[in-house]
Amino acid sequence: MSRAILPGSNVHGQMATLGVMGGGQLGRMFVHAAQTMGYFTVVLDPDAASPAGLVSHHHIQTDYLDEQGLAQLVQRCAAITTEFENVPAPALLRLGAHRPVAPASQAVAIAQDRAAEKAHFVRCGVPVAPHAVIETAEQLNGVTADLLPGILKTSRMGYDGKGQIRVNTREALGAAWAELKGVPCVLEKMLSLQAECSVIVARGADGQMVNFPVQLNLHREGILAVTSVYEGAVPAEVAAQAVAATRAIAEGLHYVGVLCVEFFMLEGGQLVVNEMAPRPHNSGHYTLNACDQSQFELQVRTLAGLPLTQPRQHSPSIMLNLLGDLWTADASPAWDKVLALPGTHLHLYGKLSARPGRKMGHLNITGDTPEAVRATALLAAALLGMAAF
Repeated sequence: MSRAILPGSNVHGQMATLGVMGGGQLGRMFVHAAQTMGYFTVVLDPDAASPAGLVSHHHIQTDYLDEQGLAQLVQRCAAITTEFENVPAPALLRLGAHRPVAPASQAVAIAQDRAAEKAHFVRCGVPVAPHAVIETAEQLNGVTADLLPGILKTSRMGYDGKGQIRVNTREALGAAWAELKGVPCVLEKMLSLQAECSVIVARGADGQMVNFPVQLNLHREGILAVTSVYEGAVPAEVAAQAVAATRAIAEGLHYVGVLCVEFFMLEGGQLVVNEMAPRPHNSGHYTLNACDQSQFELQVRTLAGLPLTQPRQHSPSIMLNLLGDLWTADASPAWDKVLALPGTHLHLYGKLSARPGRKMGHLNITGDTPEAVRATALLAAALLGMAAF
């Protein structure tokens, strides 16, 4: 990108417009950030009721590989991003021939394939869990005993714990691969985890890179439930390792955009990388209320070629992920009671129906001290019927 796309500028008689592939909640929050900064927005998503499409200036309602839809997006936009990693990489490649696309199709393609992703981590010198790629019966039979017990994960299209099966024996491994229809998989050795954490960086086309603080994450049934971000949440030495590793991974991809890398913290302080997401991430939602720039503003800045400044966290914060399980057939959660608590910030995504496991929104809690934030977060969780943490 040779020149920045300035917000509110007049480009060929039109306001500067940014596009996003995907219409979910991450796209919605990107759209809000872009509009706040003065950009027009276009969303391409096949769902007429997509959260991002409902709030964007324009919504192109087509499949991600639809030629006419992609042509419309190119015609309307000065630059294009993506809000989830399973947007077809070939579509991003096609768009990239005509407009700046961030992240690039090559980076997204690597993130879409666990085997390619792990190979990239190894090239960057970042520790990974012991693993084996299983694409053939010969590779299945060649798995060594030291990788069991393990977790068999599909190489593609897995998220929020989907496409994953725990296996303890060679027989169970064979049955699990058959259950997954024999698609390419990665078997990862099960490790003794102390905790999980993540790091979000933003990197511009000029190579400039900034990062948010390291985020301590709690998952339940494969879905992020709680993120805590404050001084001491993650040991300083481990946090420094995580930031350095994430920056190396982004640099190795010549990445442009917002990137999240998730890590396992092992007993004894060792850190191994789990996976990366070439987009803003659930664990970064706290930035909307606890930092002077959100991850979505940085997504806008990297896409538009604007300068990056190091974001500053001004308040300790805890984020609670709000799943459809909290709704009943007769009532919504008691938001009035939750919002009576100090430092609570509710973000709902505009989804029209709630169902178990579906991400409906998140609640950010901020305060003066980690202790105060945690106390409020536990009260909020109790009011919502969420398990304590």
